[in-house]
Order: sequence, then C-alpha cells, then structure tokens
Amino acid sequence: MARVVILGAGISGHTAARQLGRSIAKEHEVIVVSPKADWNWIPSNIWVGVGEMKPDQVTFELAPVYKKLGVHFHQAKALSIHPEGGEGGETPYVTIEYTDPSNEGKVENLEYDYLVNATGPKLNFAATEGLGPDGFSASVCTPDHAVEANEWLQRMISEMKAGASKTFVIGTGHGMCTCQGAAFEYIYNVEHILQEEGVRENARLIWLSNEYEVGDFGMGGIHLTRGGYITNGKVFAESLMVERGIDWIKRAHVTKVEKDKIHYETLDGEFHELEYDFTMLIPPFAGVGLQAFDKAGEDITDKMFAPNNLMKVDGDYTPRSYDEWSAKDWPQTYQTPLYENVFAIGIAFAPPHLISKPMQSPNGTPINPTPPRTGMPSASIGKAVAASIVDMIKGAKSPTHTASMTEMGAACVASTGMHIFKGTAATMTVFPVVPDFEKYPEYGRDMSLTFGEIGLAGHWMKYALHHMFMYQAQLKPGWTLIPD
Repeated sequence: MARVVILGAGISGHTAARQLGRSIAKEHEVIVVSPKADWNWIPSNIWVGVGEMKPDQVTFELAPVYKKLGVHFHQAKALSIHPEGGEGGETPYVTIEYTDPSNEGKVENLEYDYLVNATGPKLNFAATEGLGPDGFSASVCTPDHAVEANEWLQRMISEMKAGASKTFVIGTGHGMCTCQGAAFEYIYNVEHILQEEGVRENARLIWLSNEYEVGDFGMGGIHLTRGGYITNGKVFAESLMVERGIDWIKRAHVTKVEKDKIHYETLDGEFHELEYDFTMLIPPFAGVGLQAFDKAGEDITDKMFAPNNLMKVDGDYTPRSYDEWSAKDWPQTYQTPLYENVFAIGIAFAPPHLISKPMQSPNGTPINPTPPRTGMPSASIGKAVAASIVDMIKGAKSPTHTASMTEMGAACVASTGMHIFKGTAATMTVFPVVPDFEKYPEYGRDMSLTFGEIGLAGHWMKYALHHMFMYQAQLKPGWTLIPD
C-alpha cells in the first residue's frame, strides 16, 4: 500500500486530494496536512471585504469532506522534509506540528511514498514595514482579514454620510507583489458600495500598483480581443478606471505604511508620500519556510528551494537574462529534479523566471509584478500531478500527465461590483497563461482564445462560479461533473 501526503489544502492541494481520494483511497492511503481546519474559496473574500458575504459563505470544514473520500486529515503545519529518511531508516518523511486545539504543539514524523507540496504562499506582510492587519493596512487575503476590512470600510461610510471626505488607497504593498487581480476586484467593489450608499462624491479612490502599466497583472501585459478589435490591457484597465473616477499610481514600491500615510518609491527613483483614510494593500508572497534535510541531517534546503522558499521543480532555472528565457523553460510535470516522488503545485512551485519584464529603480529597488499561479492554473496543475501519482503507483516510471502554463489557458471573471441588476464583472480569457512568442510571435498568445468583456452577465457568471466551486469542493452529489 502506498501513502501519498499532501501538504496544504488550498485550490491546488484540495484539487489533488479530491482526485487522489476518488482514484486510490480505497487501496492506498491519502493524507492531507493543513494548518487550518477550514477550506476557503479565496476569490470571494473580496465580497466579504465589502459586506456582501459572510465568512461562512466562503468557507467550510475540511475533515468531514475528506472523510467522504476516505482521505485522512491532519490539522498541522509542515516544518521540514526528509526525502532520504533519517538515521533510523531510508523511508522518507515530513515533520509536522499540529495546530488543532486537542494536539496543539505536538510534533510528528509522517512517512510518505509520494509527497505533494501544496503549501501555498506565506503572506509576507513583514516585507514592508507597517503592512497588513497587524500594522496599518487592511487585507482580503483571509476571511478574517476581509471581515476587518469591511468593518473599517463601514466606519468610513458612516463618516462620509455625516459629510466627511475620505481617501481610499487600494493596490499592492510591495514592489514584488503578485495577485494584483484581488486588489483590482476590491477597489471596484469598494467603488460600487460607495455608489450604493450614496457617498461616492465624498471619496477619492486611488489604485497604487507595482505594475509598469495598469493592466499588466504580472503576465507581461495582455492584449484582448474585444468587440472585434484587439485592445491592450493598459487601455482596457485605464478606461475602466476613468469610467469609475479612479486615479492611479503605477510603478510603485511601498516602503512603509503609517497610521495615515503611505511611503513609496517609484521606478524613476523618486520617493513620495500619500495620505489616506482607508487602505487595502496586497502583500508579497513567499514560500512558507519549509526546510529540507538529507539522510545525514545536512541542510539541503537551498538545493530543493529557490531563495524565495518556493520549491524547484522540472523547469529550467539556469540564470540568464530576461530576453533569453523562453516558454520551454517552464515546468511540465512539477516533479522535483532531485527526488522523483516529490512534487510541488500551485503557488508552492518556483517559477523559472518573471513573466513581466524585471525592472529596477536607480536605487536598485526591484519594482515589477511576479508571476500569478492562482485559480485555474493551480487546479489544472493539481489535477495533473494527482493523475501522474496514480499512474506511478500503478507502475509508471515517470509522470504521465503535464500541465505547463505555456500550454494551458485560463479564464478570469473579475468582479467590479456585486448586484443582481447593477453588478458588473470583467470576463477575460488568455491562452496560454505564460506567453509563447515562438508559437505566437505578435502577442505571445492566441488572440482567437484571448478576449475580454465587461458587463452584468459577467457578474452573474462570477456569482454562479462561486456557488459552483463551493459545491464541487464540498463533494456534493455530482461534483465530479463540474470541471476544475
């Protein structure tokens, strides 16, 4: 009997667990290790952050769901990986520390035959002084953060109803942030709520971003087919901001957040200050800090992980200039090069290079988005790795399924206001996610499959997708019929 251990239960890890549980849990052992008891549909946290949803509408308890599949659940965090075993034997194991109240602090070595690192990101608020809920800015990265953001937002609305004017600053809190999409959705939902509450004229909204051009999203910019014409992401995003009366500051690295002031550096090397009454800034991501040791107990973390603590997989990490990278450098199977029974999926794997061009200010400060790997790409990668592990357990010598981000498309439905009749969302598809200029020389993507529109239908689709994926993730009847 084989044992598969999955570290993490986000979109990618939960997808892998569902597929493995469905395929092999009756004959083999599948274990999920996650520090949190609940699963969170993160894309809908932005609605919690404006009071349109409650936390229990975007979360559910994991253990009962895994029980349906015969998957074992350990509420714990992973501390270290020992892919060669230890002095007591050669069986590889991972060291975990329990976080559930009944076993909190207990440390255990969990042996495995196959290991899937789906630990996701560390929300690296500490990278910017004063950033985050423990500092001076709001966040929508977790349901609890989003609740706090909404409480702050509602205080602002109450004061505006009494005649006060307020400045809202929303965007990225560091020069190397990814996940601009979450902040993009949030600023438009805040704008929509202010309209609904009748206080929009008392508010100044500012988009603060590390993007070279608005609409970059860490994807090297995008071109969209819209209304029969090709429009670049800059025009698409800036037009929407102009329509909603939103100002923007781009090419910015936030250096410090104070109680009522944001300090930032721009790509030209200039330093600025921006006063605010409300701010929500996305933090940069890093690996969770897993360590790795060989059989002798020697630290091999730097061999298995990139400097940002994300795990190296089968991509080409050879240092070279940005212009020398190509689509061929991106991973296919997500198997680590050192250990054939270890995989990394979702945000846990290290991208081989930036998609957006790396930039530095004259002061040497990097200011450019890092590659997004959330949503559809994470689910597709988790599903492919699960299928490969199933085949390897059955005798395959190497991974049998691939999920290169240079060969997959993604659809994004970005909410720009929630309302059954007046809501809107920007619906975008890209193919492939990582541009391939050898195959598509002009734009790097297939323009017949890369398009965008905005309207009420998009909101209905976004709302329907929320319920569809919550339903699927809870393994309700017919869940296997819903595509990942």
